[in-house]
Amino acid sequence: MAASAFIRFLLAVGALIQKSSSAATFGFEFHHRFSDRVRQWAESENWVDRHGNPWHWPEKGSVDYYAALLDHDRVFRGRMLAGSEPPVTFLSGNDTVRVPGLGYLHYAEVSVGTPGKKFFVALDTGSDLFWLPCDCTSCAPISSPKYGLSPNVTFNIYDPKLSLTSKSVPCGSSYCELSSQCSSIESQCPYNVKYVSENTSTTGVLVQDILRLRTDDSGCSTVDAKIIVGCGRTQTGHFLDRAAPNGLFGLGLNPVSVPSILSKSGITAKSFSMCFSPDGVGRIRFGDQGSSDQAETPLVIDPRHPTYQVKITGLRVGGNVFTGIAGAIMDSGTSFTYLADPLYSVIANTFDSSVQDQRISADSRIPFEYCYVLRGNQSTVPTLGLTLEGGQEFPIFHPILLVHLEPGGDLIYCLAIMKSDNINIIGQNFMTGLRIVFNGEKLVLGWKEANCYRENGNSSCEAAPPASPTVGVGPSSFDFDRPVREGPTSSPSNGNKARAPTSIGHSLSLSFLQGVLPLLLSLLFFVSIH
Repeated sequence: MAASAFIRFLLAVGALIQKSSSAATFGFEFHHRFSDRVRQWAESENWVDRHGNPWHWPEKGSVDYYAALLDHDRVFRGRMLAGSEPPVTFLSGNDTVRVPGLGYLHYAEVSVGTPGKKFFVALDTGSDLFWLPCDCTSCAPISSPKYGLSPNVTFNIYDPKLSLTSKSVPCGSSYCELSSQCSSIESQCPYNVKYVSENTSTTGVLVQDILRLRTDDSGCSTVDAKIIVGCGRTQTGHFLDRAAPNGLFGLGLNPVSVPSILSKSGITAKSFSMCFSPDGVGRIRFGDQGSSDQAETPLVIDPRHPTYQVKITGLRVGGNVFTGIAGAIMDSGTSFTYLADPLYSVIANTFDSSVQDQRISADSRIPFEYCYVLRGNQSTVPTLGLTLEGGQEFPIFHPILLVHLEPGGDLIYCLAIMKSDNINIIGQNFMTGLRIVFNGEKLVLGWKEANCYRENGNSSCEAAPPASPTVGVGPSSFDFDRPVREGPTSSPSNGNKARAPTSIGHSLSLSFLQGVLPLLLSLLFFVSIH
């Protein structure tokens, strides 16, 4: 019905073509989208919006009329921002940090509300909603020795009643997905997000409030963005066990996500970048669409549940090249990479046949299947790469994790890939050493080898406090990468030279690994279920 109505609309427009004498020239009548003539066409076809209600047509000169025009201008301006406006980042700076004791995820400090209150949130490209612990019925502790942070760290709890800029989001809002559970359209919108990780969810109500940002340039201009926040009253599963205890910052493609709202408001283009350093330091910049020399691949969009999914067309392990088709989600909210067969078996078996070191027997204390005894400088490992749609290679610089079996004992290294049943997730460890651009404007994923310390934008803003002043985490929380010899590096068939990683991976103690094992074994922390 919708298609036939659109065709009839085109025929109606075609009927307006005016022939001038016998020459092959013609013209169109142009009508404003809210004009009386266009309204007649629309009403004659009984066009409807996606909710099934009659198309709302604002009266000319009314508040709704000008609000609709302004909203259109904001969206259009957001589309034109590429290259014309500086990227923005959090008020405290663009720094992110990987925290081993909090699920090995990247975190950033954000300021929300008026007056601004600080929260230490996990950054997640696998889900959409930005939620904070709020009016708690069941929330993670505000402090705990298990977090592995400084002893004096105490997390804040969000309270909309104490923010001068907070507003309830009504059930009639386009952001409300659970409006069917409301008693009226004026009621406050509830939300419930479930994640793939077993029994992990967040439930509460939606609130509008201010997220405090600043431009990531020498101007250091502050930006107060109205965004949607989930007032998370009840958390379950791994949210109560050290994973995102102070909130989750969804960076997905759906309208409720912060990148989508920043674009709709005309603040930035619908794109952002994240840089992942081997030592756990990172960067995040909203509105960043990358550089002209970055590699790119188109995103594969499922309209029912859009995610940052890419198409893998081949892979390389050392000099062994394989072709095939598989989809994978790029998820910063997953610590390590999860692959289903045949990808998992092809990579793991080829890697195993290329390694000359002694493989250790299965150990329930270690979540990885392929682990080997490190022989100092004598160990060599093959390089890895994924070929994505378009033919360019996505290099895997850090596929290996080092583990201390016993204090002063053997050091082993593991292929840090976990096997899943039916889904492929490219986790943070496969993104390390790269700046990844998640471009929802052009629907592409971009990547480029990067030194995150050089990708720092501007970190000298006097008005902005230093990032995470109360959270004592960083590179000193774990051992630095240890160098190891790499196996021969080959050039993939697509002509892109594969770069060898500079180190074998990150070193963790077995006692630490056992401590976070329940988190690591929970498949895909923060990919939301729709």
